Amino acid sequence: MELSNATRFERGLAWTFWRVFSLWVLSDIGFYILLPQAGIEANYNISPFAVALYYLAWAFISYLMFESLYRRLRLDTDWRYSSIVLLFSATGIFLFASYILPQLPTIQWTETWSAPDLMVATSWYFLPKSFEILFQQLLIIALVLAFKHDAFSVRTTAIWCAILFGGAHMLLTFGELPFGYVVRFVIAAMAFGFVFPYILLKLRGGIIYSYAIHWAYYAITIVMAHTISPYVG
Repeated sequence: MELSNATRFERGLAWTFWRVFSLWVLSDIGFYILLPQAGIEANYNISPFAVALYYLAWAFISYLMFESLYRRLRLDTDWRYSSIVLLFSATGIFLFASYILPQLPTIQWTETWSAPDLMVATSWYFLPKSFEILFQQLLIIALVLAFKHDAFSVRTTAIWCAILFGGAHMLLTFGELPFGYVVRFVIAAMAFGFVFPYILLKLRGGIIYSYAIHWAYYAITIVMAHTISPYVG
């Protein structure tokens, strides 16, 4: 059985894994290198509409590339319930970005290196961030479905997703961030990468919950930065 699993991984599954990782890497290279070359500042707060369109384009590319996998997804869910959850989630996103975030204490950045977008997030930060999360969730869903199609266990799927999600966040080094900052995000990404497959495969309406939890992480991080970090003004 293990040999059979290994053989399957060496074929279709490995190809899916490679494409997912390649899209992730290319999107980050484009963000940190190509956007500035095009005269667009790679900053969620300064160029929210351009960055939002950029990640929307990558989400569309992902959908086209993995459409055959997405067609295998069986949404065992109550659409009325899911619509309510989706509506409340969208409302929560809007209220947090528009009303809660502006009321948080200000941050006085004192480091010699530039503050990450997350630390000085404005309300507009969440426009491109929401599309980036959509793009990343589409990649995760594609990988989870590929593992599921080849009858791998959820635990095995979770381990590989943790490796991919954590490894992909090493690309934050392109943003010239301190190593400790990158490590913190890599660890968090590995934890979420491990949890996402369980949410997607075990919960009804898991797609919505997976996206909401992914988005909530950034909201919670911002609240913590504005309330208990050493940079609170």
